Amino acid sequence: MSQEPQPLSTVVDVSIPSVARMYDHYLGGKDNYSVDREACDELDKVAPSTKALAVNNRRFLQRAVRWLAQEQGIRQFIDHGSGLPTQDNVHQVAQAVDPESRVVYVDNDPIVLAHGRALLEEDHRTAVIQADMRDTDGIFNRPEVKRLIDFDQPVAALFVSVLHCIPDEDDPKALVERVAERLCPGSFLVVCHLVSEDKATRDFVTEFMRVSTQGNWGRVRRASELEEFLEGLEVLEPGLVEVSTWKPDGTMGPKQTTMEWIEYGGVARRN
Repeated sequence: MSQEPQPLSTVVDVSIPSVARMYDHYLGGKDNYSVDREACDELDKVAPSTKALAVNNRRFLQRAVRWLAQEQGIRQFIDHGSGLPTQDNVHQVAQAVDPESRVVYVDNDPIVLAHGRALLEEDHRTAVIQADMRDTDGIFNRPEVKRLIDFDQPVAALFVSVLHCIPDEDDPKALVERVAERLCPGSFLVVCHLVSEDKATRDFVTEFMRVSTQGNWGRVRRASELEEFLEGLEVLEPGLVEVSTWKPDGTMGPKQTTMEWIEYGGVARRN
């Protein structure tokens, strides 16, 4: 695909549901609008497990960052499609291990930029940028990224519950490969994706989200497709799994009572 930067709006459109704001609603946040909550209500009719799925996905992100910081010594993180700030964000988890940890948040939603900058204005080790996560060259060349990230040292690139927002024609597999190639050996990718083995669920949710967000959506995929995204990387134990089962600890969220779709993912290393 082309890496030409996509035009980004600086205006918050409250007439169209936003994936970031819908996720915020599922996590119990307040940075969402009635249109987002209504979209969640409709989605719940077909996928009633979505709230539990969202909470467990957030807990997976926190466990993965903590493990990378504590066990692998990672001190640099780039969070693609970071979404709205909530509790225990990436920089808070990483800096609890080492206060010098550096984090760049990337999102195309203008409300994420506004709220993120307000949260981080006192933290010189963290930045939030508004960018299309498909624009790897543009992101990696941003002054904020060059200031915070030393690409000669290992980096953790996060793609947590965002690759399903990228349509097939924009090739999410190529995006993962492109980012991995830009990172030095010893770097990591944290990846998870909404998947379903039920075609009716995949088709309905994909079409519902595409229409609701006016095209800001890709596709619910099968687990095997995410596995292909990570070809050439070393997927670490316990492999790619339903995310609540990835290195579980005391931060576990609610049990997903139905499994019409799941967050499927794990951590891979570039050797």
